[in-house]
Amino acid sequence: MRPTTSNEALETDYLIVGSGAMGLAFADVIIAESDDSVLLVDRHGAPGGHWNDAYPFVRLHQPSRSYGVASLPLGEDSINALGWNAGLYELASGPEVLAYFDRVMSRTLLPSGRAEYYPMCNYLGDRRFVSLSSGAEHRVKVRKRVIDATYTATEVPATHPPRYAVAEGAKCVPVNALGCLTKPYDGYVVIGAGKTGIDACLWLLENRVPPERIRWIVSRDPWLIDREHFQPGDDFMQVRLGSWARQMEIVNEADSVGHLFELLAKDGMLLRIDESVTPTKFRCAIVSRTELEQLRRIENVVRQGRVERIERDRIVLNGGEIPTGPGVLHVDCSAEALRPSPVLPVFADGQSTLQPVRMCQPAFSAAFIAHVELAYDDDELKNGLCTVIPYPDGPEDWLRMMLANSLNQFRWSQDRDLRRWIKQCRLDNVGGLKRVEGVESAAETSVRERFIAAAGPAVGKMQQFVAELDASTAT
Repeated sequence: MRPTTSNEALETDYLIVGSGAMGLAFADVIIAESDDSVLLVDRHGAPGGHWNDAYPFVRLHQPSRSYGVASLPLGEDSINALGWNAGLYELASGPEVLAYFDRVMSRTLLPSGRAEYYPMCNYLGDRRFVSLSSGAEHRVKVRKRVIDATYTATEVPATHPPRYAVAEGAKCVPVNALGCLTKPYDGYVVIGAGKTGIDACLWLLENRVPPERIRWIVSRDPWLIDREHFQPGDDFMQVRLGSWARQMEIVNEADSVGHLFELLAKDGMLLRIDESVTPTKFRCAIVSRTELEQLRRIENVVRQGRVERIERDRIVLNGGEIPTGPGVLHVDCSAEALRPSPVLPVFADGQSTLQPVRMCQPAFSAAFIAHVELAYDDDELKNGLCTVIPYPDGPEDWLRMMLANSLNQFRWSQDRDLRRWIKQCRLDNVGGLKRVEGVESAAETSVRERFIAAAGPAVGKMQQFVAELDASTAT
């Protein structure tokens, strides 16, 4: 980071717009695997993207071990002994993540001498950006590519106000305010059932708010991923690979998309808050079984659609209304977070638009894209290796993601150099799927063989189901 005068021309190999998880993961690989330079521009005052705006009690939903950048571990690589994540890998808190990304910038990227960082700057397009503090405008000569690391940026309640009206006198706050309450309330209404809404409910329960004082407005019930199935490392290889094998087997057993989700739920491959309700949303939210048990303690769950407005004495939803009052705190958790966006080619016309290429793994995806950028010359080949897996919305997107993820994994497995890179990448949370030699037990061998036997037929079955979904949508 260095001062510049207005309109001073800067030069770099890669201009990276955004210093969140994806922008930093991309920059980290460029610095580690090449002699190229990077210049990062971000509107925040510190690296970390949306983590700068997140609520104070936020934690990762996935293990710290497979989050961040490839060159620097996050956390202590430990298993939680206590709490609702006991027995599973640690989950970094928001402050831990921000401190980690600061270390990435200050101890890895900038000391390389090939990275420049411009915080508090707004990118204007056309390789120009302006300082939000001084007003100085800068233009950049880019020798290789402009990297858009903001296309799939996460929305958070602190920066995205609710889309419903709030009457004067009704108390409605973003989830960030829960961490600095100055008094208790008669009741709490949590609005939203995504990752943020789940975190808000768990925070209230953890802070000993009786579940009967919590009302949870759930416009669309979500399918949830069991965190135990998402654990990295050899210690969890059998569980992790077993879940993948079982999912492939279930695909082969299903005779329709609806039947598929019935079987996934029956075997615990996907979880839901209320087993009597069929979810209509899937956004990659991850919970432990213990967290799910806690969420089920909240019995006052409102399923009457989206909130349209909050008045002093009632909440109006598009499917009805419910009473409220002056002693109730309404907690907004309705920002879309990982919102679905139209798929763009990752590599096109001197630009790269960072998007997921592995299911629910944005940091790994950005690092992988950076490696492909350095290792291959042709954009068509690069895009073939980096088929985008867009963020999901509905349950059918689980199926689309699983199909795209399986096809990507197969393509990568055909390239020896890519296999080696993935196996060595800290961000790879799949790992054991490709561990053919050195299997530690007969049980692991059996699970791996089950996966191999089921995967091929399952891909064909998923293609059939997706074609049926596309045909029904077209009509």
